[in-house]
Amino acid sequence: QVQLVESGGGLVQAGGSLRLSCAASGLTFSRYDMGWFRRAPGKEREFVAAIPWSGGITYYEDSVKGRFTISRDNAKNTVYLQMNSLKPEDTAVYHCGARGTGALRIPGSYRYWGQGTQVTVSS
Repeated sequence: QVQLVESGGGLVQAGGSLRLSCAASGLTFSRYDMGWFRRAPGKEREFVAAIPWSGGITYYEDSVKGRFTISRDNAKNTVYLQMNSLKPEDTAVYHCGARGTGALRIPGSYRYWGQGTQVTVSS
């Protein structure tokens, strides 16, 4: 049974930082491209960042470039999202996903999802 479990969310003031983790089990983690998405209240799930199975070139949504960093540790079956200079508009539930086939930035390309972790940024 595949499980993706996110952690590290919370309440932080604008300008602060959080580090999200996503621990994977039940799959060969090192073979999967991984992504982070977020869903704000009343909005669709949107792409945040992605990293290929090899940990090479990373991809970011424009609004988080320079503030967020995605990384992975295949030995620990974990993908991370370091979030700095947080803004109130970053408030959302953050989900990690393991990609099946399709474009990295499209939610439908992801085969497995975690339940999400809430990030709330106060102004």
